[in-house]
Amino acid sequence: MTELTKPSMPRHWLALSMLPRVGAKRLMALRQAAPAWPEGWLARLPAEAAQMMRHYLQMPGQGPLHARVEAAMAWLEQSSQHHLLTPEHPAWPAMLDELPDPPPVLWAWGALEALSLPALAVVGTRRPTREGQDNAWRFARDMAGAGYSVVSGLALGVDGCAHHGALEARGATVAVLGCGIDVLYPRTHARLRQQLLDQDGLLLSEHPPGTRAHPQHFPRRNRIITGLSLGVLVVEAAMASGSLVSARLAMEQNREVFALPGSLHNPQARGCLWLIREGARLVTSLEEILQELPERQWGSAPLAPAVSTCQSGEQAPLTPDAAAQDKRPEDPLWQSLDDTPVPVDALVERTGESIAALQSRLLMLELDGWAAQVAGGWVRRLA
Repeated sequence: MTELTKPSMPRHWLALSMLPRVGAKRLMALRQAAPAWPEGWLARLPAEAAQMMRHYLQMPGQGPLHARVEAAMAWLEQSSQHHLLTPEHPAWPAMLDELPDPPPVLWAWGALEALSLPALAVVGTRRPTREGQDNAWRFARDMAGAGYSVVSGLALGVDGCAHHGALEARGATVAVLGCGIDVLYPRTHARLRQQLLDQDGLLLSEHPPGTRAHPQHFPRRNRIITGLSLGVLVVEAAMASGSLVSARLAMEQNREVFALPGSLHNPQARGCLWLIREGARLVTSLEEILQELPERQWGSAPLAPAVSTCQSGEQAPLTPDAAAQDKRPEDPLWQSLDDTPVPVDALVERTGESIAALQSRLLMLELDGWAAQVAGGWVRRLA
């Protein structure tokens, strides 16, 4: 008879994850040491934790640990889309086992198939510029269209835009939460969360159902986002931001780190510029990202024209087709704009018009989708 070297039941993994003074790093060390289960494991646990676990195993149905385990497991019975992933589950992401402290278990809600695809993470500030929103949406849409699962954190700002972009491409996206799997946070993303679930996306959390969001959960959550991914794209980030934490974790995990360049005058771009100086790869297109990843077959067919919907009520035309490129707005002011932000005072010099007159014309161009105000001035759009 083969000796067991690890738990074989999901409830046992869950009970281990709930023990006091037994964190993810200790449990990973036990997995690697592979002592006999359960006695070898119990011998390596702190005294209090070992006593609780022994009682759980020997007195099933009794004690506070049993009550906590069963309360959490009750969530699984509510839907066939509710899952508890353990290291023994066939859908367990193997890349997480490259971490020194992978989560002991993962709660999942949605389509587990999203974990079977190679993944890329998109992270950034909760307060992106309009340009940052567009970039997050466009890169995520292109990643999903090329067959990658887009991983992010369902937070406001860049995260939300990334999930929206992946869903627009009818691709896979995974949202890693800093709260319980059943807790809606932020509340303003109720519609996005439902859309993600309706379109075969996946929610993941290492926290049991009912766990409220807490500031200390989010830096820990970031290691899962990066751990699931081949590479991490930082869209916009201030110098003191969680996105730089994600980038650091990615580097420690030997993941590729990519950053989008931004304006020197944009505070939300300073983190990206610092990352580039520290060795992150400056990229301007998906192709530049894919060139740095392990070779694989990926879809290269051109994507259909699309409109960014990363914020309710906003539409930012992106990636136009040839017919759209042949169009030009009637206002010649559009010709004075380009892809580099142009300040209003520079437009005054170019056109000889007053600031008030230019602002009125720029507003009309923006409403028609031909221009956008970004950090540093105005840029040309192709509607």
